[in-house]
Formats: sequence, C-alpha cells, structure tokens
Amino acid sequence: MASTDISKFPKENDVDDTDQDESGRPLITATTEAHARVGNKLLDFLFFSPVRWFQMLTEKIHWSFVVSVIAIYGMNQGVGWAIFQVSSDYYWKDVHKIQPSEAQVYSGIISIPWIVKPIWGLFTDILPVAGYRRKPYFVLAGLLGVVSFLIISLCKNLHVFFALIMFIVGSAGASISNVTIDACVAENSIMLPSLAADMQSLCGLSSSVGKLVGFSLSGILIHQIGSQGVLGFLSVTSAMVILVGMIFREKQKRNFAYGQVNQKLWDASRKMLSTMKSRKVWRPSVYMFTSIALSLNIHEGLFYWYTDPKAGPHFSEEAVGFIFSIGAIGSLLGVVLYQKALKDYPFQSLLFWSQLLFGFSGMLDLILIFRMNLKFGIPDYLFVVIDECVSQMVIRLKWMPLLVLSSKLCPSGVEGTFFALLMSIDHIGLLTSSWLGGLLMLVLNVTRTQFTNFWLVVLIRNILRILPLCFIYMVPKTDPNCNILPPDMLNSTQHIDTEIEPHNTELVSLAHHTQ
Repeated sequence: MASTDISKFPKENDVDDTDQDESGRPLITATTEAHARVGNKLLDFLFFSPVRWFQMLTEKIHWSFVVSVIAIYGMNQGVGWAIFQVSSDYYWKDVHKIQPSEAQVYSGIISIPWIVKPIWGLFTDILPVAGYRRKPYFVLAGLLGVVSFLIISLCKNLHVFFALIMFIVGSAGASISNVTIDACVAENSIMLPSLAADMQSLCGLSSSVGKLVGFSLSGILIHQIGSQGVLGFLSVTSAMVILVGMIFREKQKRNFAYGQVNQKLWDASRKMLSTMKSRKVWRPSVYMFTSIALSLNIHEGLFYWYTDPKAGPHFSEEAVGFIFSIGAIGSLLGVVLYQKALKDYPFQSLLFWSQLLFGFSGMLDLILIFRMNLKFGIPDYLFVVIDECVSQMVIRLKWMPLLVLSSKLCPSGVEGTFFALLMSIDHIGLLTSSWLGGLLMLVLNVTRTQFTNFWLVVLIRNILRILPLCFIYMVPKTDPNCNILPPDMLNSTQHIDTEIEPHNTELVSLAHHTQ
C-alpha cells in the first residue's frame, strides 16, 4: 500500500495568511488582526499614551511648569547628578586618593545644603525679589552651580578642603532649584489633588530619563577628559536652571511690603509648627526618617570594590557608567510601574511591600561579593547590571509614594517651605545613612585595598533595611487621591500673604481655573 503524505492535507485549525477573496484581494485573517492589535497597543503605550499624558498636564496646569520640571529634574538633577556621582567618585579616589569611609563622609557633608531646605523654602514663599517669588531663585541657583563647578574644573591643584567647599556650593545651587520647583509641585497638588501622583510621576520620569543619559555619558567622558573635566561639564546643566528662571511664567507682584517680612516669617514658622504637631503629619514623618536612616548608604564602598583589581571585578570607567545607566533604566521602570499600576494603592500597603522588597534586593550585593554568581555561570558584569537594575527599580517604587505623601502633608500658604521641611527630614535621614555607612566601613576596616569584612557590612545593611517595617503603622491607610490634612489647613484663603493677589505664579491660577 502506497504511503500517504499527510503534510499535503490541510490541518483543521490551520489558517492560510495568503487566502484571497473572489476578486483576488488577500483576506484579513484572525492572526493578522491579532498582530495588528498588539502593534497598535505597543505603539499607544510607547508613544501616544505619553503624548496624551503630557498634553493633559500642559492643559490642566501650564506648559511652563512641565518644561521647568523637565529642565530641573531631567537635566540639572538627572543628567547633572548622574555625571556628578560617577565623576566625584573618581575625583576623590584618583585625584585626592582618599579612603572609601572618608569619601562616604564627604558625600554626607556635600548633602548639608539639602538639610537646610526649609531656609530656601521660606525665602521662596515669603520674600519675593523684584516682585517675583520663583524666577530669581532659579537664576541664583543656576549661578551657584556654574561658578562652583568651573572652579573645580579649572583649578588643577585645588586643596581637598576648598574642593569640598565648592562641592557644597554646587549642592546648594541644586538644592535651591529643587526647593523652588517643589514649591510649585506642592501648590498644584493642593489645587488639583487628583493630579498629585501624576506630577510626582513627571518629576520621577524626568529624573530617571536624565540619569539614564547622564550615566551613559559619564564613563566615556571620564575616560576621555578625566574627572575634573567632566565636573566642569556640570556648569552646562546648571546654566539650564538660569534659563528656567528666564522662561518661567510668573505674575509680578508690585509694591510688596518688605517691612512685613519679619511678621510673615513669624506667621509662617507658627503655621509650620502647628502643622508639624498634627498627628497626621509627625507620624508619617517619623516613618520616612526611619526608613531612610536605617538603610545604610555604602555606595562608596561598592564603588571602590567594583574598581579594585584584586578583590573586585576591576570594572573600567565605561563599565561603571554603563552599570549605573542600567540602574537608571530600572528607576525608569519603577516610575512607569508606579504610574500605570500602583499610584492609586493606599500608602501603607504600598510602602510595606516596597520596604520589604528593598531589604531583600540588598541580598544581591551579598551574592556578588561572595562571587556565588560565578558558580551559576553568571559573569560579574551581567550580574551587577541585573543587581543595579532591580535595586534602583525597588528604590523608585519606595520613593514615589513617599514624595506623594509628603506633598499631601503641606498646608496652604507655606507649601514650598513645608515640603522643603519634609524633604530636609528625608535628607537628614540620608546624611545619617551615609555617615553610619562610613562609620561601619571604618569599624570593620574596609579600605581602598582591604575588603575582607565587606560582606559583613552588606549583611548588616540588609538587616537594618527591614527594621523600619516596625513603624509602618504610622503611615496613613488612605489612597493618594484623598486629602490627608483637615480642611482648615488646606484653605487657600488663609495664605500667609494676605494682599490682593494671593498666588503669584500663573500656574496656580490656572489650576484654580481648571477646577
């Protein structure tokens, strides 16, 4: 009996993509339609949906607000901070040849201007310059950054003390610009509470994309022009803050009563104190500080270990920059995940799971230090890339709800100052975290060339990351779409400035209009 080739017979479920109708035109099959739907959804997710989102923010707030956030969070604190982190690491290590514990302490000192953010906030809230509350402070912040980074770049034999002073001045410029734009975010979060999470997502998205660009360029730039030359490049990102001060649309207030500044300072301080006494404010503030302070910062130790030729994998400048750029991608994924799926979840539950993930993600560093990844056939470079991506994504998921929560705790009239106060509490936590990390490395004798006890440093850090969960009950269970403060604290008619024009910035008046 002759064999039959069953392949010649069509299967019952086969669909021929080349089928034609009676006129000879190809038929649209279910498979083709499915592929088209997937392609359209992907195009909508990557392009059309973000465009609609930006358009919505521009229409409901103001285009100058969106541009200012992108310039400051994206360029100055995204690109600029990423380049600064890598270049300053190499600057302390190669130019001044200091120990990792010292570098960790220096990084804490450089962050001091961020701790005194309420001072900058008070200036921007109650002391206008030439009738403007925001524009002059953007210009001042940009000038401080330009001058300080040019001095560091051009002075080849700058003493370590003066270099530290210039770093502090540059940090002050970044802090002032951050306070000023955060004041605008806080104001609009009060006027449009349903957009509070979207505005923080805009800040986080701009920062993450900026860091991705900055880290991608940092290693190449350091290899080509050295760490000092790269630090000089930061004057360009600082100059963009000056540009923001020029384009930012703000109503000028004429005939400002400067003689009443002292009284307004007193009124603002009294309102901040009464707000901080509220149970709904100080309890989440305690949790925010604890969760940051107990997450020991050992970045400098990891950096020295990454670049060590004996104990570590001895990564090059380009490799370090690429690793951190992948971390920026992880941060970007965290922002997108928060915006698309998690922004409406209650604060307490989201912070609980993000803090727990934060603790477990630190175990990846421990696997790397013990080189267990090599036993599974995973190269150091690939494992570090995965580690950095996962860690930064979890950090962003932990940080986003904290920012939204902070914006919800700001009373009307002193939004910028109070948001700066909450952020300064966070930065005191960062300073504590940095100095405790440096102290731990010093006690366990982790130096430029000695990493025997570095695994113990990482283990202690990971254990301490879990402890803040004991204070999670202090976080409110409400979702981000609801106000947390009582109505009397959010009453815009009780603004500290009681003159005819209660709000100077045009973007706030536009927020009123959209309501």
